[in-house]
Amino acid sequence: MDEAGRGAWAGPVVAAAVVLPVLDKTHGINDSKQLTPAQREKLFKKIHGLALAVGVGIADVAEINRMGVGQASFVAMQRAVDNLEIKPEHILVDGYRVNFIQAPASGIIDGDAKSLSIAAASIVAKVTRDKIMTEAHNKYPRFGFAIHKGYGTVLHRERIAKHGTCAWHRKNFAPIRQIITGSKVQVALHG
Repeated sequence: MDEAGRGAWAGPVVAAAVVLPVLDKTHGINDSKQLTPAQREKLFKKIHGLALAVGVGIADVAEINRMGVGQASFVAMQRAVDNLEIKPEHILVDGYRVNFIQAPASGIIDGDAKSLSIAAASIVAKVTRDKIMTEAHNKYPRFGFAIHKGYGTVLHRERIAKHGTCAWHRKNFAPIRQIITGSKVQVALHG
């Protein structure tokens, strides 16, 4: 299991859990951060064909603003496990904290580089989140979500300084608060 979007300034945290059969080769599955968007998209489809089960869990911006990104990430991960059609005997999680999962689990630091199922989950989570952020771009094109996917880029900082924030922004994140208090525009968009 892995998540995407934890460090972003906008958008949800998306977690994925992937149950793979024993595979005789990697099929190109790798840590999502090591792949191009085109490679991730191709592998996303391949993973859905290979996997015994895929579960996705999402914690939206309102939940992130209410409980913090750490707790929201745990909620998204538990939802991903709950959405698996097959319940695994043991869950491998990228990272070290697993006490929040209501199932037997082990944390593996840098697990997306060490475990095929975690790498597959990282791809599913990243592609799913990127699609969500592209949809957000269609509603709020002035922020450039399709380009930076909600992460803290120079472009994103400039757009927030110019236009304020929208409903997709994590208002309790320090970088967002700093940009807003330093800009003349407080909140330009709602909902």
